[in-house]
Amino acid sequence: MKTFLITGGAGFIGSNFIQYMIKKYNNINLINVDKLTYAGNLENLKDIEKNKNYKFIHADICDKVAIENIFKQYNIDYIVNFAAESHVDRSINDPETFVKTNIEGTVNLLNISKKYWSVDEDVYRDGCKFLQISTDEVYGSLGKTGYFFETTPLCPHSPYSASKASADLIIKAYFDTYKFPVNITRCSNNYGPYQFPEKLIPLMINNALNHKNLPVYGDGLNIRDWLYVEDHCKAIDLVLKKGKIGEIYNIGGHNERTNIDIVKFIVSYIKENVDVSVEESLIKFVKDRKGHDKRYGICPDKIYNDLGWKPETTFDVGIKTTIDWYLNNKSWMKNITNGQYKNYYKRIYGEN
Repeated sequence: MKTFLITGGAGFIGSNFIQYMIKKYNNINLINVDKLTYAGNLENLKDIEKNKNYKFIHADICDKVAIENIFKQYNIDYIVNFAAESHVDRSINDPETFVKTNIEGTVNLLNISKKYWSVDEDVYRDGCKFLQISTDEVYGSLGKTGYFFETTPLCPHSPYSASKASADLIIKAYFDTYKFPVNITRCSNNYGPYQFPEKLIPLMINNALNHKNLPVYGDGLNIRDWLYVEDHCKAIDLVLKKGKIGEIYNIGGHNERTNIDIVKFIVSYIKENVDVSVEESLIKFVKDRKGHDKRYGICPDKIYNDLGWKPETTFDVGIKTTIDWYLNNKSWMKNITNGQYKNYYKRIYGEN
């Protein structure tokens, strides 16, 4: 049985990936390592916490002793590194935390996995792979036309994206220097269940339901390419199995929308299906974010041509499915916004 080390598996994309893999495969082991910062939530995984093929370990990817102990105890075949500080606003206020987790943590994972996978100089145990989950934000900003390709020069504009770009370059250097088995995926904006409500879509849903202001940066015309999280999980699985060592794969949804269009759709959907008193008057334009990129657009041709992946969920379907999930899981939203999931963790694992 192959053993996967999933870092950051209690977060949004990581927990969706674990759920996806557990449902798809019964012949793999999944080790979930998460520091459980504010955005890590084990309630995302409570349905599978007793699965015999799943184990959670509370640890920081920067902790050399903890990560090495995991490699000593388990025969790790794959690392999927979701662990990252990922909120741009927080990176502007606290860049050091992003450097530590996103760069130093990645280097720690690389060094330990390299040590345990090495058979000889530049030779590694068969079937091992380090997959870095990166972001389209490393490319910077686009104008009204054009797309990001895997060959697009990196041009990050925030401490968050700069830390992710730095990690990508180090990972590439490990392949170039040591022939270490790596892949990097760069995805567009994900949306779907279990996303922490500091991000646009769950924030707007939560605020609208509670008749709070809906803050929109600048003029709201910033454009993002939106990808349903399950489609992203399918792409990651495919890259793990079939991705050529050393390659980078862009994962995009071809679903570009302005922020204001998304906010207005959420308001309209909630007004029509939940609460007729929710109005667009809740929308409040606020001072723009520093270094706010205008447009992201991913070209996913490489992963389609080389591996046969393409997004299956249209935005019209995905956004309604996502809103409905939050409407049907109001207790999850309440718990995470109030920090009550920490009590759940303590009750299950007996730790603070």
